[in-house]
Parts: sequence; structure tokens; C-alpha cells
Amino acid sequence: MSISIYSDYTHSQPNILSSCTIMTPQERTAWFSATAAAMVMALAGYDASTFNSIQGFRTFINHFKEDGDEEIKPNILGGINTAYHVGAIASGLFISPTISKRYGRRVPIQLGTFIVLVSVMLQTFAPEIICFIAGRVLMGLGKGISMNNGPTYIAEIAPAKIRGVMLSLWQLWYAIGAFLVYWAAYGAQRTTIDMGMWQWRIPLFVQIPIPVFIIVAMFFCPESPRWLVENDRVEDARHSLTRVRSDKVDEELTDIVTAVAYEKATTVYWDKWWAPYWTLIREPSLLRRTFVVIFINVGQQISGSSSLNAYTTLIYKSVFKSSETIALINALSSTCSIVFTLSCTLLVDRAGRRFILMVGAAGMCLSLLVVAILGMKVPENEDGTRPYGMGVAVAAMFFLFIFFYKPSWGATVWVYTSEIFSTNVRAHSVAIGAQSQSIASTILNQFFPNFLANCGFYTFFFFVGVNALLVVGVFFFLPETKGIPLEEIDVLFGSVSHLKEGQEVVDQKLKNDIADEEEKTGPTVGSAEIEHATPAHGTQQRS
Repeated sequence: MSISIYSDYTHSQPNILSSCTIMTPQERTAWFSATAAAMVMALAGYDASTFNSIQGFRTFINHFKEDGDEEIKPNILGGINTAYHVGAIASGLFISPTISKRYGRRVPIQLGTFIVLVSVMLQTFAPEIICFIAGRVLMGLGKGISMNNGPTYIAEIAPAKIRGVMLSLWQLWYAIGAFLVYWAAYGAQRTTIDMGMWQWRIPLFVQIPIPVFIIVAMFFCPESPRWLVENDRVEDARHSLTRVRSDKVDEELTDIVTAVAYEKATTVYWDKWWAPYWTLIREPSLLRRTFVVIFINVGQQISGSSSLNAYTTLIYKSVFKSSETIALINALSSTCSIVFTLSCTLLVDRAGRRFILMVGAAGMCLSLLVVAILGMKVPENEDGTRPYGMGVAVAAMFFLFIFFYKPSWGATVWVYTSEIFSTNVRAHSVAIGAQSQSIASTILNQFFPNFLANCGFYTFFFFVGVNALLVVGVFFFLPETKGIPLEEIDVLFGSVSHLKEGQEVVDQKLKNDIADEEEKTGPTVGSAEIEHATPAHGTQQRS
């Protein structure tokens, strides 16, 4: 008899790695689907890390710098990162949710991934900096379309008991994407072959197999059952659920239909593309959740993660003279990131979201405080660089930073963002969270090179203060969501139960339908029978 991971979590939640590897076909389909969707984040990790890795190549600098300059100007470096995020903001807020609402979760994942594939080619063969920036804009557009739907899709197909584990795959694949680009860059840096322009082109080009796999794989994944119910395709939703659940399909489908019935009955302008945004504003509970999502997603970026991901090469140049050393440190950091992110997979459905976020922010605060103090106390050499020993210490603190960041504000923020909203606004609210990250990164990364040039290591005191505030914010404003079904999370934020209220909507609809039938054919069902009628979708009503 096979033992499922779902069963492991239902009974005292033993270590997931020790559970039996034999899974049911439904569990295999669920994990495959979640993994295929999570691989979208590998593209984000690759794209966000690409520029950080290749800006250390002299071949890249010589190709794109202005005549007479030795380096690419700081404002142009900031502009390249800003272009990427501007594209993501535009598509993420306005294009992606509309496509998701009309065509489901899979189509925008595939469309956005295809755009990323095109942008890779444009950047790889860019003849000048304007063309390269245009490629970054296009890449941001693709990222914005696909990324919003990845965590939404995973949250909507994952069983409640392991939803956190499946969503943690999202950040894990970000780390894998960064791992690939940094090691590709290190290999290009170390080679003795004269590669010319291909030295910086290869790290860009290596990512092509990932989007190709995502586009193909999503054809074999079931559509979100919650989106299908929302679009009155209940039988299709049942079929979708049977592909990822080995039991309790009717029970879960009943909950989804009931919750969606309430949401449709209470949502103004349901069929309009902007209706979910309006709903997020007009309902106090949803507005509260929107502020929470903006807080944690902006916090993720301004904690120091975004700047370190984009500019560690720039930071390390002040303490290490060898570009090979810098490339190696970045590559090792990306390798450790994968291991550190895996700890979220082991902890998120045990320790809970709040605990992980608070411990993570506290650890990030302390590690960057040490970096700031080192910069303040250790004097510069005559040539303007810092002692090698300080470089080792700073690198160690950055490793400690990602040790705390990856499982908490890296992975758990996405888990929390994807699970606290109801079906009718989930895609749009995830879009707000994702693009809050883009806006924060755009502003911070545009000015960070100048900030670092003018203030040096004093810059990190800013991030120390931010992380201290994140600890306080999580403690006071974030309720725990561990193990709670999606359809029941609304109650945590002061809203009514969509299951309870939705059942009343379903019952009333049944009574109205029976009354209309009686007008045509005469009494057929007694009031007692009406009380115990089954829901419209054909599953047995639960008490």
C-alpha cells in the first residue's frame, strides 16, 4: 500500500524527506504541475542575476561603455535594472490579471515565458546599450505576465496541508536560476579561450532550455479548478481536481463552488476586468490584506536583497581586486541559496509563516549591521580598496544574510501572498504584490550605485533599520495561515466565512429554482426536502 506525502502531513507531519517516495498518480501530477509553474521563477532568478554577473566582464563593459569612459556610468547601470522592472510593472498590473481572468492560469504562464525567450535573443545580440535596455524591458514584460500566475496556480492546485511546501518551490527555483547564471559566468570568466563577445553572451544564452520546457510542460498540467468554477465549468473543475487529488474531490469541489457562489453574489461588476481591483478597495478585509501584501513584498526588496542580488559585484570590487574571485563568490553564494531555500520547504508547514518571517528579518538585520560596522571601522588602503580580510568578512556576512533571507523573506513572502486572498481577487492581488516588489526594486536599484558611491558601507545602516521594522510589522499585522484551507482564510482577516455565507447563497438559489419549477409544474419537493437538497454541482451537501 503506497504512503502519500499528503498522508504524512495529515498525521503529525514527519520530515518530508523521510516520507515514502511512492506517490499516487494524482500526487505525482500535482508535484509536476507545481514544479512546472515554479520554474517560471527560475527565469526571474536568472534574469535578475544575469546583469549582476556580466557587469564584471571587461568584454561587456567595453562593448557598451561610452567612448572615452573606462566604466559604464552608474546612472546607466541603474537604468538597465530599472528598465527590467518598468516592463514588469506595466504588464504585471494591467495585462497579466486580465489574461488570467479570461483565459486561466496556464495561458499567461506560457505567453510570458515565450516573451522572455524572445527577449533573451534580443539582449544576447544587442549591438548597443539602447538595444540591450530594450531587451530588458521586453524581458520585464514577459516576467510580469508569467510571474503573477505561477504562485496563484500553485496555491490553487495544492492540498492545504502541503500548500506551503509546494509554494516554497517558487523561491527554490529562483535560487536555481541564479545558480545557473553565476556558474555559467564563472566558467566564462575562468576559461583560457579567447571568447570575445561570447564571454558575456553565454551566461545570457544558457537559460534558453528553461522557458522551452515550461511552455511545453504546461500543456500537460490541469487548469486551476478554482478558475474553472469561477467560469461556471464545474465538471471541468471536477476533472481537474481528480488529476491532483486521490480522495475528497467532491468535498473540496463543494467548498470551492460554495465560496465562489458567495464571491459572485457579493462582487460588483463581476464580469469587468477591473472588478477585482475595485473589490480590493471597497471591502475592508481585502483592503487590509492588500496593505499587508504590499508591506511584505516591498519589505522583501528593501531588506537589502534586491540591491545585493543586483550589485554584489559592484560592492565586492571595493574589497577584491580579482574579477575571478568575485565571480566565484557569487557562484558559491547562489549554490548556498538553493540549500538555504530548502529549509523553507522543511519548516513552512511546521514552524508557521509568522515565526519564519520574524526570525529571518532579525537575522538579516544583524548580518548587515556587522557589514556596516566593518565599513565604518576598517580603514581604506592607499589605493582606495579595503583589506582582503575585510572582504572575506563582508562576503561571510552576505552569506549569513541569504541564510536568513532565502527561507523567510525570499520564499515565505510568496507563500503568504498567494494564499490569503479569495479566488475572485487572487490573481490581481498577487499581481499587486509582485509589482510592489518591482516598484521597490526600480526605485532602490536606480539610486543604489550612487548611494554606495557617495556613502560607502554606511549605506547598509539603512537596510538594518528596514529589517528591524519588518520584525515589528510581522508581529503586529500578520495572522498565521499555516494549514488553513484557502476558502476559510477570510475569517482570519475579519471577513465572513465564504463557505458559510456561500452555502446560504447556494441554498437560496436552490429554493428559487424549485419555486420557479413549481410555478410551471406544481409542487414537487417539500420544504423538508429543500432543507437537505444537494448543491447545484451534484455533490453531497456537508453540515
